[in-house]
Amino acid sequence: MTAERSLLVTGAAAGIGAEIARAAADSGYRVGVLDVDEAGAQATASRLDDAVALAASVAVEEQVEAALDTFGTPAVLVNNAGIVRFGPLLAQPAADFRAVVDVNLVGTFLCGRAAARRMAAAGGGRIVNVASMNGIVPGPNAGAYASTKAAIIMLTQQMALEWSGAGVRVNCVAPGLIDGGMSAPINADPLLRAERETVVPRGRLGTVADIAKAVLWLASGDADYVCGQTLLVDGGVTMSILSHLPRPASVDGVGDAARTPGRPPSR
Repeated sequence: MTAERSLLVTGAAAGIGAEIARAAADSGYRVGVLDVDEAGAQATASRLDDAVALAASVAVEEQVEAALDTFGTPAVLVNNAGIVRFGPLLAQPAADFRAVVDVNLVGTFLCGRAAARRMAAAGGGRIVNVASMNGIVPGPNAGAYASTKAAIIMLTQQMALEWSGAGVRVNCVAPGLIDGGMSAPINADPLLRAERETVVPRGRLGTVADIAKAVLWLASGDADYVCGQTLLVDGGVTMSILSHLPRPASVDGVGDAARTPGRPPSR
């Protein structure tokens, strides 16, 4: 049976996943904290009122199935686990590329399928996949990361198309420049952090709490008619690229100020 107030989040030992687990527990969910880092999962779970730590690699089918058997059928699955192997593509080892695909994309599929099978048998459930703004726009030297995140966005649509009829509602959150998780080492440099903040229309980096709130909203009844969508939670940075390009003042004027220099106004 699906426990109506149960939520399982992968990659929950730290960063965004740990914050999703905390926010879910604060909202009254029984929480499954799943991570390949067993000690980290136990540490996160120990700080929550009603949580269980689950040690598993999302890329290993048998471990995923065993974790779901232990936790039971969740009302909500959050596919958050992910890794990155930085480096230019020309120098990227195939093993690194495959490792990222296995965890980010295959892991999302394996966990989603395992949960959806159980949810469908129990009458339904919700799945929220975590992609990235890099699934919309690439980042330099990110190896397979951007490709897998783009694939997760399409996989979300595929899951929603195939599973909605069984009562399993699937959506996706795409974080932007987040102060935490994988980006913590980058944002530790105060000068670099300030420079990154200036390119975000909202004027700040996102927080892990921003992402957790979006995830819990998509998992809630308030989003009941939202299906197969990807919610960008990026402070507007993905849409702002043209605002950083140089442009002549003449194109931003109105009336006579907008006409091409040396050309008379039209009559």
